[in-house]
Amino acid sequence: MSVLTPPPATGAPAQAGGSYSTSPTARSTWRGSRLIALLGLIIVLVAIAGVLFSPQRGPSRPLDPDDTSLKGAKALAEVLKSRGVAVDRVDSVQAAVDRAATGNRLLLITDVSYFNEYTLATIQGDRLILGDQPGLETLAPGVRSELARARTRSREPECGLPAAAAAGSAYVGGTVFTAPAGATGCYPSGDGYVLVSFPNAGGTTTVVGDASFMTNQFLAEDGNAALALNLIGTGKRVTWLVPPENPPPIAELPGERGESMYDLMPESIRWTIYMSLIALAVTAFWRGRRLGPVVTEKLPVVVRAAETVEGRGRLYRARRARQRAADALRAGTIDRLKPRLGLASGAGPHEVVAALAARTGEASQQVGAALYGPPPADDAGLVGLAGYLDFIERQVSEL
Repeated sequence: MSVLTPPPATGAPAQAGGSYSTSPTARSTWRGSRLIALLGLIIVLVAIAGVLFSPQRGPSRPLDPDDTSLKGAKALAEVLKSRGVAVDRVDSVQAAVDRAATGNRLLLITDVSYFNEYTLATIQGDRLILGDQPGLETLAPGVRSELARARTRSREPECGLPAAAAAGSAYVGGTVFTAPAGATGCYPSGDGYVLVSFPNAGGTTTVVGDASFMTNQFLAEDGNAALALNLIGTGKRVTWLVPPENPPPIAELPGERGESMYDLMPESIRWTIYMSLIALAVTAFWRGRRLGPVVTEKLPVVVRAAETVEGRGRLYRARRARQRAADALRAGTIDRLKPRLGLASGAGPHEVVAALAARTGEASQQVGAALYGPPPADDAGLVGLAGYLDFIERQVSEL
């Protein structure tokens, strides 16, 4: 009975005895994995294209109605627009004044650091101030901020203000204010309130200690959205004042009464600066002429090195500074012995003691006590230490 041997697989060379190799070849491996490699390449290319061609996002602008970051207020602005409330974003006082001339509006102030609060205070209509802003006394007369701050958390309004009562609990906190006479305080904390509202000459002024409930991050939590819509969505057009994207130089910022830094300077300051520069130049010329070339001068007395050493030793003896004298003797001995023993400058005590004991034949305990031991107890011990250190140096030099 004959046995048929199966033919070798395609692409696999026949082996001796009719057998064939079943190991994967480079060609078969490429055929099996090329689809996976192609899909991976497409994914990488799509990711790179998304990064390269995606719009550039700048730094987050807190409470900006055009900012989509967590600190922005794009979500609130879109909700207001869907309810028919027109939102005009402005970044200058003049733009806010021009918008106010078109009719009764609500002025929403997010930051006053770059603006003149006295000009803002002249704008008639409702006013919503977010946070403890500079010039708060001008924008909200009678409202005072307390030193203590309230932790931002969910709070109940506990007041009769319709906008807060209808919203219920909200995620508020921050600066605590004291309400003036005739004002309504909501969300109490300590002796003050986180939200204060009172009527002004042309409408209603509302001050909120922390505006994080209006941001994209917290708008959907608790009653934040309801509180924000009730405070802003009063049916009036909204002038949303935000800091400019390119702030002016510090010298051009408004002062306490709207003056710049140059307006606050006295008129004679320019001539004072000129006179100071002239006086400085005259003084430099006057003192500079007094300086001549460097003159070398011989010492009147030549002091021998031995006398210097002896004088220092007498000072050590007068002050009983045996430890300092011993440290000086030991440091000098160690510095001179290290190159003679073939040691590096950073060699430690153990290396120095071992090398010195092997070179001189002295006991390592005795050598270690002499170089790194306690200071001598008396002058005789100091003299003995100096003699032993000199003896060790002479031995190393003679060997």
